[in-house]
Amino acid sequence: MALAGRSFDAIEVHAEGEPGRILTTVADLVRGDTMAERLAWCREHLDPLRLLMLHEPRGYPGLCAVLLLPPVRPGSHFGIVVVEQGGFTPMSGSNTICTVTAVLERGLVPVPSGPVGADGVTTTDVVIDTAVGTVTARARTLGAKVLSVTVVNVPAFVVGLDLPLEVPEFGTVPVDVVFGGQFFVQTDVRNLGLALDPDHGRQLARAGAMLKLAALEQFPVSHPESPGAGTINLVMLHTGDRTPGVPDRNTVVLDNGPLRRDDPSTWTGALDRSPCGTGTCGRMAALHARGRLAVGEEFVHHSIIGSRFTGRLTGTTTVGDRPAVLPTITGRGWVTGRSTWELDPTDLFPTGYTVGDLWAPAGS
Repeated sequence: MALAGRSFDAIEVHAEGEPGRILTTVADLVRGDTMAERLAWCREHLDPLRLLMLHEPRGYPGLCAVLLLPPVRPGSHFGIVVVEQGGFTPMSGSNTICTVTAVLERGLVPVPSGPVGADGVTTTDVVIDTAVGTVTARARTLGAKVLSVTVVNVPAFVVGLDLPLEVPEFGTVPVDVVFGGQFFVQTDVRNLGLALDPDHGRQLARAGAMLKLAALEQFPVSHPESPGAGTINLVMLHTGDRTPGVPDRNTVVLDNGPLRRDDPSTWTGALDRSPCGTGTCGRMAALHARGRLAVGEEFVHHSIIGSRFTGRLTGTTTVGDRPAVLPTITGRGWVTGRSTWELDPTDLFPTGYTVGDLWAPAGS
């Protein structure tokens, strides 16, 4: 698909530290009557756009983006496809918070305002189409400022708890395989002999990439209702069993290049700067399955840089024949700027570039 000679408008936002680039003028590039069809189209046809936006010189390893699209269901305000370093994905909590913040603060999509409280705060429901179902985001605003966004996510469920994963250099690691909008492998960081310290980012990213590579080989997954979501996308390393007085913390590893078992130099990635919305939903599903998180109980989840999402389970349901929970996560987003990106037809790097000082080695 030709990208040269056109421009791409965006709103730059971060949600609890995780940067998101909301692409607002790309709807004409996407085809499909359903969000699942649109996600499949993006994966097949729009990888040049993903690389252009996320690779250097326009991007960097920690950046994500969102394609803002027209809705496909009656009553929805818009649709989204999430753009990550590892590919196009159906859902992301932090990117949803970024998108809702951008849409409301910049008036990009007509969304009727909700009721105004005695404190002057307006509560507005924004309905969003994704490839794994309809998501409602409840925004609290004061004037033009979005104070917080609560994402009423799709059902989350457990595929397996304490599954034995054989990982190079680490041996057998007990992991949870969960779905919270994406499929995750999650484990207590202490199972790897590591700690959630920002200064240990390289070791954490390497360990997470190794877990993902092993999980892709050993644990095939499928979603009973969303075939396009049928792969493990991310790895969460967390602080394990909840302990009174001790904050629950995590980091999620986002690989930024192809992972190859025969090339340890590819075992790397970037750490999610936010507490990860879909990962938090998956972790709450696992905690509930273990009897460690009740419906209605608050779950505060901190990122590796100290920012936080507040999660809560509002009920239970089923997905196919699997028991599932109904999760919400609440966080904050901040607009950091507006941008317009262009691709000159003579540009030496039409899909950007990566260099091994920051990125995984390029695939062969």
